[in-house]
Amino acid sequence: MSEYAVVNPATGETLATYPTLTDAEVEAAVASADAAYREWRALPVADRAAGIRRVAELHRERRDELAAIIVREMGKPLAAALGEVDFAADITEYYADQAEKITGDQPLEIDGDGTAVIRRSPIGVLLGIMPWNFPYYQVARFAAPNLVIGNTIILKHAPQCPESAAAIDKLYQDAGLPAGAYVNVYATNDQAAAIIADPRVHGVSVTGSERAGAAVAEIAGRNLKKVALELGGSDPFILLSTDDLDAAVDSAVEARLDNTGQSCNAAKRFIVVDDLYDAFLEKFTARMAGATVGDPNASDTVLGPLSSLVAAERLAEQVDKAVAQGATLVTGGTRDGAFYPGTVITDVTSDMDAYREEFFGPVGVVYKVSGEDEAVAVANDTPFGLGSYVFTTDEEQAARVADKIDAGMVYVNVVLADEPALPFGGVKRSGTSREMGLLAADEFVNKKLIRVGA
Repeated sequence: MSEYAVVNPATGETLATYPTLTDAEVEAAVASADAAYREWRALPVADRAAGIRRVAELHRERRDELAAIIVREMGKPLAAALGEVDFAADITEYYADQAEKITGDQPLEIDGDGTAVIRRSPIGVLLGIMPWNFPYYQVARFAAPNLVIGNTIILKHAPQCPESAAAIDKLYQDAGLPAGAYVNVYATNDQAAAIIADPRVHGVSVTGSERAGAAVAEIAGRNLKKVALELGGSDPFILLSTDDLDAAVDSAVEARLDNTGQSCNAAKRFIVVDDLYDAFLEKFTARMAGATVGDPNASDTVLGPLSSLVAAERLAEQVDKAVAQGATLVTGGTRDGAFYPGTVITDVTSDMDAYREEFFGPVGVVYKVSGEDEAVAVANDTPFGLGSYVFTTDEEQAARVADKIDAGMVYVNVVLADEPALPFGGVKRSGTSREMGLLAADEFVNKKLIRVGA
């Protein structure tokens, strides 16, 4: 059976399979990307930007078709699938609009006569290893800036996303990019390792689990290749004060249940000061328990199936283990095939596995703290450091807490506020790089110094 298959998680039905490439086909893909690099990088930046802008337009023209694919592949509710296609289009268009800025010279002040500039130029063929949870968005934020810069892309998507992978490949072909500028490969992990080791490939970006990131980083390091890692997260949602508890609870639920809870930067740990804890827990539990679970094509569905039966089983095992170790299951916790309801856990202590694990699904862990200092201590007591959320009515407190949190991103009094111009990434075991925003365009470039005498 092929490693790449479309399995509808709502029904368990295998809808299509895609054969993995032969080693000869992998070699041809690398050769194609390498040959295209010489042509693509030589084009004026305005021409590269025009091609990428056309990719954004095609996302919008094929919106319904693209959304339907990922509903089938990984169970994303239709409204969320449409939103993801829109966001991928916006990200792609953003880098087309910023092309001159991200490729322009950066003059330096010098003591001697003459001039000095940093010139940003491409480095060559890059491999992207992408996850299943956001099949279009993840690809857009890696591919678009690097193609604008002049690099070329080999893309290995998740094995459960072969149809969306093919659809993205067709977008780039139909946009008129040279053959080989963007190449989709249905490669095995061993073949991906060979691609990383190939001297024609100059960098690799992986979004996925800690295990996947460590494996890729090891291979990249052994071959002296630049690697960008976007890994997991267990983001804290800190509630210190509020003038509107219902609105704060709404934000907490939205931040936890986005993408059926399968988002690395979703709020997962809810850290609430003691005077708000009981009221927050009551309202949060009611909202989580009331989240509609069902057909991802239905307009009222909040939680579709998890991405696969295996994912749902893994999540259920985590919750069951937490309860066995002494945590309290407040609501939810009952799996039905690949479907898992909104679930709330309390009384998790630092000696439990759940204290430091990432729950990749609609599970919220709620903690009671005495005040700001304890809230920050709990928020930082994690191996992850991706995003974080702080809700408070005190502006000085917000600034103070934002400075203290060990994370790559802090959102104050707002959730789901990502946009193309804002960089995305973390620290600690959450990764080593930034995507989106202008910082993304600095990951795989040659920052070449050009010093000219008088």
